[in-house]
Amino acid sequence: MVTISEIKETKAYKVLSSVVSFLISQWFFLFLGAFVAIAHSYPEFAKQGGTIRAEYSIQYGAVAVIFLISGLSMSTASLRVNLLNWRAHFTVLSTSFLITSSIIYGIACGIKAANDPSMDEWLLAGMIVTHACPTTVSSNVVMTKQAHGNDVLTLLEVSVGNILGAFVTPALVQMYLVGTWEFANPTHQSSGDTTIQDLYREAMKQLGLSLFVPLFVGQVIQNVFPKQTKWTLTTFKLAKVGSFMLLLIMFQSFSTAFAQDAFTSVSHESIIFLVFFNIGIYLFFTVMTYFYSRPLFILRYFNEEPNESHSKAYKYGYKLLRPFYYNRRDTVAIMLCGPAKTAALGVSIISSQYGSKNENLGKLLVPLVLYQAEQVITAQVLVNFMRKWIYAEDKKPDDIESDEHGDKNSPIESEQSNSVGDNNDSESQVSRHNSSITNLGDTNKLSP
Repeated sequence: MVTISEIKETKAYKVLSSVVSFLISQWFFLFLGAFVAIAHSYPEFAKQGGTIRAEYSIQYGAVAVIFLISGLSMSTASLRVNLLNWRAHFTVLSTSFLITSSIIYGIACGIKAANDPSMDEWLLAGMIVTHACPTTVSSNVVMTKQAHGNDVLTLLEVSVGNILGAFVTPALVQMYLVGTWEFANPTHQSSGDTTIQDLYREAMKQLGLSLFVPLFVGQVIQNVFPKQTKWTLTTFKLAKVGSFMLLLIMFQSFSTAFAQDAFTSVSHESIIFLVFFNIGIYLFFTVMTYFYSRPLFILRYFNEEPNESHSKAYKYGYKLLRPFYYNRRDTVAIMLCGPAKTAALGVSIISSQYGSKNENLGKLLVPLVLYQAEQVITAQVLVNFMRKWIYAEDKKPDDIESDEHGDKNSPIESEQSNSVGDNNDSESQVSRHNSSITNLGDTNKLSP
């Protein structure tokens, strides 16, 4: 009689066990594929205004769960510290609204000038509108947690970015869509049915109910019941719950796009181009944001702390510019926020400007929906490398990139490290590293 231990020693069992372990580790992509297939076959189920009223159940409910988990796991002291990090706010907002949108505008103008008949001009206009949108809310927070970056900073960046997005995005669209793009300017659309006041009201309601309220509730629970909160985060693996909520948000976006015939309204060549272009441009923006967050000239010219031998110009320059060379955890947060674009608020912005019944709405939404899905998939791969990069400094004791003004003694922050990490082999590293929160502005001990 063959025993269980003998079966486990067979080659077939080891191969099967390896395959099963690999599939379990890739659960996010497997579920994403399943949700996309369901969205294609049954788009009415999870579309805006569909069977489950996804504009409420998912757009509010799923997002609220993500930020409730964030509120339960984030240190209140760390939240206060990062709120004052104006340099990071400037870096993310300038990347998200100005740099990325201007690059895409130039690329779209070049493609349009080539007069390729397979590229629909409304699709190109949709690319411009997409990259004028603010950074995404939910996926940034989830991905930053998975990478063990500064998720507190990420939460603040997505909050500020989306509040400003209701004003900045329409202004950018008006600025870009002139001249040869005049046909796509929202002011020339007869079906526009929502004012900027209505858009801002809707954006604030969505952010308030799905972000600020659950975050506040989580913070209250965390500070009143710290031990119970730690047990809940660890026992129920709420970081995985946040990732699943992100899948539901993408499920809603694809369902809405399929229901509006967004993917059939343009040529197959255009879709293929967008798929590969989105991956390439997201990777390019990620690398660009890295160098924007850690400019080498700052490290070259301000390579030591000021002392009595340095001039006043050096001292002032060091104090002003050196903090723009961010530590690794902050850099990861900025790298994930800068290139990302939101579909949740983006769809509302586009629909409000062009009208929900506009015949070209589907074409305008294709670049946004595809980009959101591909940025999440690509980021899901990149977070593993980002996490390894953050902990690479652990092997170099002299490579200190911590903020001496951070909340070094926060018990909740060290507890968080064991609850939000996705990899068990990194938990011990997180608990050692999370004591350094972020650079507030006087980061005087940075190294490359």
